[in-house]
Amino acid sequence: MLLKIHPENPSPRSIRKVVDILHDGGLIIYPTDTVYGIGCDIFNSRAVEKVARLKGVKVKDADFSFICHDFSHLSDYTRPIGSSYFKLISKNLPGPFTFILPASNNVPKLFKNKKKTVGIRIPDHSIILEIVRNFGRPILTTSIHDDDRVLEYTTDPELIHEKFKGQVDAVIDGGYGKNTPSTVVDCTGDEPLIMRQGLGELKL
Repeated sequence: MLLKIHPENPSPRSIRKVVDILHDGGLIIYPTDTVYGIGCDIFNSRAVEKVARLKGVKVKDADFSFICHDFSHLSDYTRPIGSSYFKLISKNLPGPFTFILPASNNVPKLFKNKKKTVGIRIPDHSIILEIVRNFGRPILTTSIHDDDRVLEYTTDPELIHEKFKGQVDAVIDGGYGKNTPSTVVDCTGDEPLIMRQGLGELKL
């Protein structure tokens, strides 16, 4: 299903359709403030496995992140962070960043890796934030590109739908996406470390 949703004024009815898909264990493709992403309920192991198969990886080896609606969501799934990191994250979110943080016990076991970390995103995009807010908990996210090479099809929702129909339950058309991924910042050490420079310019 290709579902058009206005990027600045998302229809509550359309958002509810997407939330119902997530509750049913479905997969969605949606716009963010960077590239289009694939997501599902982080607590539905079958759906998470489907996303991993689409990406051609095992869940335990995948660099999946969570999209949160706000900072209360974020604090539910990460261990307490120091004030300097809290200020850094507050200054840059919502925005085109993925922050790697120490994972709390609320993170499903499926995602637990040796590092015990989790990637957190709060995109500056109304559609996905409204979906997550109405869903009531974070969704898994991974961008629809291969080997860090963002391909042209990722910007056009109609082409994305052509490629992924039959593999996901809904592709949300929120207009053309960007073709630069988020900036990934590791916040597990003494100083923030940029692991991948993407669209976001980190404000220190």
